[in-house]
Amino acid sequence: MKQLALDIGLPTGPSLSRFYAGRNAPVVSHLQNWVNDGFGAAQRSPVPTYLWGASGSGKTHLLKAVREMLREQGAQVGWLDASTGFPPEFDERWSAVLMDDVHLYTPMQQARAFNWFVNAINPPSGSPRWILSAGDTPPAAMEVRDDLRSRLGWGHVFQLHVPNEEERREVLKTEAAARGVTLSADVVDYMLKRFSRDLASLMQLLDMLDEFALRNKRAITIPLLKTMLETE
Repeated sequence: MKQLALDIGLPTGPSLSRFYAGRNAPVVSHLQNWVNDGFGAAQRSPVPTYLWGASGSGKTHLLKAVREMLREQGAQVGWLDASTGFPPEFDERWSAVLMDDVHLYTPMQQARAFNWFVNAINPPSGSPRWILSAGDTPPAAMEVRDDLRSRLGWGHVFQLHVPNEEERREVLKTEAAARGVTLSADVVDYMLKRFSRDLASLMQLLDMLDEFALRNKRAITIPLLKTMLETE
């Protein structure tokens, strides 16, 4: 059987409302409260927030969800991740700075992240900006330059837990129901045992399976799933 390892989010884009909170409910609540605390950096607490957890815990989903919610409010946001080859200078028009996968930053990206951090906390003009960052380890264990490491640990620090099997089952059933699809227990078992178990991959598999079932006008079953893998 094929092992799917797809790094694609939910079909409607990351959102806090569609993120399965579970044991991570305090993190989601913290982010939701901050984003909903009125428009403009001056109305929000500028204390930085750092999220850490293993791959599949939802760090990127949450950062992208916050970014989209801020954009919907008309805010401009600074975004930096490991794929950002040439990060721009800090922009005072930004209401927040979001930095994902800090543990993967190159020395140049670390320097820029530190610069963003300093300018966000002490901007040349205006009020401090919020900083939301994420990595795979607690700040103290992060292998980055010392000055950046110390700043990542200043403020709110939350650990994100990877969903366990029971939680993944619940997510699959809930997302299937949102699509008007019913997943039997044996199909869920098959998906969890045979494919990559991170939620992004499972959601992409569910998307593919739903579309394939609609095209072929068939219910979702294990034989249908096998047929899809053989033909797609």
